[in-house]
Amino acid sequence: MPEWNPWHGCKKISSGCQNCYMYRTDAKYGRDSRTVARTAGFHLPVQKKRDGSYKLNPSDRLVWTCFTSDFFISEADEWRYECFEMMRIRSDLHFFLITKRIDRFLVCLPDDWDMQNGWENVTVGCTCETQERADYRLPVFLKMPIRHKVIICEPLLEKIDISPYLGSNIEQVVAGGESGYYARLCRYEWITSLRRQCVEAGVSFRFKQTGALFEKNNKLYHIERKYQHSQAAAADLNTWGDAKQISDISRPDKKINTY
Repeated sequence: MPEWNPWHGCKKISSGCQNCYMYRTDAKYGRDSRTVARTAGFHLPVQKKRDGSYKLNPSDRLVWTCFTSDFFISEADEWRYECFEMMRIRSDLHFFLITKRIDRFLVCLPDDWDMQNGWENVTVGCTCETQERADYRLPVFLKMPIRHKVIICEPLLEKIDISPYLGSNIEQVVAGGESGYYARLCRYEWITSLRRQCVEAGVSFRFKQTGALFEKNNKLYHIERKYQHSQAAAADLNTWGDAKQISDISRPDKKINTY
C-alpha cells in the first residue's frame, strides 16, 4: 500500500512517543526529528504521469497518511487545508491516518467537512497506549465527526480497559507491542484482554505485532523484528474462544530469558 507523508517531523507528547521509530530512523542520518517540514512528496495524491493519469491510481485504494509525523500537529496547520483538498479531489482513494492529537481535530477541518459523519474516504485512528491516555483521548474521539474510526493501542504499555468506548462507531481496535532496541514490555494477557472486550462489544480486533519484548505464560522473549508481525498473526486471535498458542515463540534463537 502506498504511503503519503506530506510533512516529516514530530514532537513527543506522551509515553507512547518515548521510543518513536521515526526518531530512531532520523538519528541514523543526523536529522532533528523535532523539525516539522513539508516533504518533496507533499502533492503525491494529485501528481500525474506523463500520460495524464495519477501516480496513485484507484487500484492502490488505501493510502497510509502522515506516518512520519502527526497529521494534526500544530506546526502543520498552514499546510493541512491543502492536504484535505487533495483528499477531496481524490475521493477514489481512502486515506488512513493515525493521531495522538485528536483534541485538535475540530480546529483543523476544511469548510466542506461533513460535521455529522465526516468524509467517506478518510479513516482516523486514535492512539491510546495507557489507561490514562485512553480515558483522555477516547471520549474526545467518540464525539468527533469522523465516519471511520479505529482505536490504536500501540505500543501497548499496560493492561487497559477500553470497553466503555467500544460503541457502534468504532470499526476496529488494533493492538501491538513496541519495536526497537529499547522496546518496553508487552504482555500477552494485555492483548487477550483487549480481544475479549472487542468480542463482547462486537468490534473487530487485530493483533498487529508482538513487539520486541514479549511476555507469555510467565516467560520473557526477545522477538526479532522480522518475526514480530508473523508471530502476532500466528496467535489466531480472530477466532472465537481462547487464543491459540503463538506458533514458534519458544524457539531458542528468539528467547532471551525465562522466569
